[in-house]
Amino acid sequence: MSINRVNISGNLTRDPEMRQTAGGTQILQFGVAVNDRRRNPQTGEWEDTPNFVDCVVFGARAEPLSRFLSKGTKVAIEGKLRYSSWETKDGQRRSKLEVVVDDLEFFSQRSGQDGGYQGQNAGYQGGGYQGAGQQGSGYQQAPAPGYSAPSYAAPAAPAPSAPAPVATPPSSDVYDEDIPF
Repeated sequence: MSINRVNISGNLTRDPEMRQTAGGTQILQFGVAVNDRRRNPQTGEWEDTPNFVDCVVFGARAEPLSRFLSKGTKVAIEGKLRYSSWETKDGQRRSKLEVVVDDLEFFSQRSGQDGGYQGQNAGYQGGGYQGAGQQGSGYQQAPAPGYSAPSYAAPAAPAPSAPAPVATPPSSDVYDEDIPF
């Protein structure tokens, strides 16, 4: 049995590139930088070393995602590895390993005017948006008919009280024989 699952989080290294196959399948490609910590042999200090991972999204999810992703966006990605190799026109053999994205979660804010997401942990999974927490992804589901949201009042601040009494240390006339254990 083998398992092909990848989880990474990092920042986009470039704006995503959108293209389409001759058959009409949309393809969105982008790169993500993830850090690895290594000890520098000369100084003995820990350093962050970047790794650059190519990612690809296929199908109907590619176009909507392209509107929300841009260079520097912090994302978490779940997917699988795919190896591809080819030969260049001058006869050289090339290959690469990339992540085919299944799920993507946004971890940075977007200040766009196009109604983009705001807050942290806004996710994109399958064909819809997924909010992971109270702060939203820009997607809001309409409440059920007849539903009214409960209102919550902030708790009242406690009234100031007298300062707590200072504990005095026990008197010095306590001896080991007086302690019951």
